[in-house]
Amino acid sequence: MNINNLNPNNQETLLGYDNLFLSITNLYKNKKLPNKILFSGAKGIGKATFAYHIINYIFSANEDLPYDLDNYKINNLNKSYNLVKNNSHPNFYLIDILNENKVIEISQIRKMIDYANKSTFNSREKIILIDNVENLNLNSSNALLKIIEEPNDNILFILIHDNSKKILDTIKSRCIKFNFTLSLDECINITNRITKKNINDLLNLDLINHYNTVGDFINLINFSSVSKIDISNLNLKNFLINIIENKHYKKNIFIKNNIYKFIDFYFLKLINLNKSDKKISFFYQKFIKKIYFLKKFNLDEEAFFIEFKTKILNG
Repeated sequence: MNINNLNPNNQETLLGYDNLFLSITNLYKNKKLPNKILFSGAKGIGKATFAYHIINYIFSANEDLPYDLDNYKINNLNKSYNLVKNNSHPNFYLIDILNENKVIEISQIRKMIDYANKSTFNSREKIILIDNVENLNLNSSNALLKIIEEPNDNILFILIHDNSKKILDTIKSRCIKFNFTLSLDECINITNRITKKNINDLLNLDLINHYNTVGDFINLINFSSVSKIDISNLNLKNFLINIIENKHYKKNIFIKNNIYKFIDFYFLKLINLNKSDKKISFFYQKFIKKIYFLKKFNLDEEAFFIEFKTKILNG
């Protein structure tokens, strides 16, 4: 089962966050919405989808087929929806990581500043969406600060932040922050609505952890489909053995970005099951420290995974 077209700008129905959406749209209607807002929460929790719904609500207000606020739904024939989806709306500007880059470059911010300084189409507000704002480097962060401190009239900045990573305090202090959280039950319910299946039939219970988001569950299901691995029958230990032995961390971007989180889950599970075993806690601290240095200095990850499999999974 491969779930396609799940990019946030394709999602016509907003699942979850009804009250928050009403609060923000009421602020907009009453002309009290701040012009710099920060959506902060875990990766895959629905921040970007929420942002695109806010954007459509604003842009479609005076258009045919406007946003359906009663059902939190975008009409897929709406003009602004299709222009934004194709990144061709004259009053919309998107900044995100380009291709294989690891950071948002200062050149991207400079192009956005040039855009912001031009007149708006039809004298309507411009919306500048910066996704993965935690990937701004220092120079691009400082360049962004200059424009959000004193933005031009009629410009709304929406910044999307993975709160497991740091951004400059000065950027946070310039924005009004909205926190995004979902309980595990809410994540499971939303995933079931998206997949139209029961998640318990798709994933082993051992892989359903309260740290997971809707995005995590969907990516796991897609990974299972693409890799032809039946993860409904794999517990966490065997799942890790499989992805290490088959080097899926080199082939799948979701696994690459999340394998260390699954390793952390596994250690925490071992500690919980063996609370009096100091050896497990020792190895946990040792491997967590190694993960830190792996990420910081871009060290040999393959040697790390072999050691983890040998000493922990097969130990």
